Amino acid sequence: MSSVSTKVAVNLMGKMQLFEQLQVNLAVKKAQLVLPTEKKVGLVLVDIVNGFCTVGCGNLAPQHPNQQINVMVEESVKLAREFSARKWPILAFLDTHYPDKPEPPYPPHCIVGTGEENLVPALEWLENDPNVVIRRKDCINGFVGCIQQDGSNAFVDWVKANDIQVILVAGICTDICVLDFVSTVLSARNRGFIPPLEEVLVYSQGCATYDLPVESAEKIEGAFPHPQDVTHHLGLYFAKSRGAEIVDKVSFI
Repeated sequence: MSSVSTKVAVNLMGKMQLFEQLQVNLAVKKAQLVLPTEKKVGLVLVDIVNGFCTVGCGNLAPQHPNQQINVMVEESVKLAREFSARKWPILAFLDTHYPDKPEPPYPPHCIVGTGEENLVPALEWLENDPNVVIRRKDCINGFVGCIQQDGSNAFVDWVKANDIQVILVAGICTDICVLDFVSTVLSARNRGFIPPLEEVLVYSQGCATYDLPVESAEKIEGAFPHPQDVTHHLGLYFAKSRGAEIVDKVSFI
């Protein structure tokens, strides 16, 4: 084995050991969810758009097929089909930006008219489903993106209008848009701003984040390393620490 190959193998082993330690020291206890429950459940899909999920579709899209993102899309489609068939409420956030309104520290993405801001092909049918509310947002946090000019909040209105007691959240990125939304919703729930919402569930298999290894980030000016498995785990961990329930299996009866 060459010295270069040895160095790569050592680095890979070190990363695996670090992730294993993370899973032990910052363990995330997960539950299973069987639907329906006695409480009314709404599905929230976060930013499952081409600009984050479709290979080669913009600055923040995967450049190669990505297993974690592929699984997230597949699981989200399954959930959406089940909820739609039962006429249960669905809210889909679509990250959507204008060229003259940047979102630092991220490069331009999901710009209106590029197609990046649209649902992935497997979920395009949601646009014609009467049980689905589509909400375009121009910021990381969907809850903030739902604040309207009159001070009301479209997400809060959706919860109230459908008497939702539990939301099930899936989407991308686990540690960014999903986490920010979940954390804010939990804070608002704790203050009594979102009746009758009681519980926030995050579906781990239905979430994903992007992958930017250290060696790749070092070649991009201003970029932050973002190893996918680690940041996905941390996103779930912090959502759990804020009060969300993490589920790793969802079944329907």
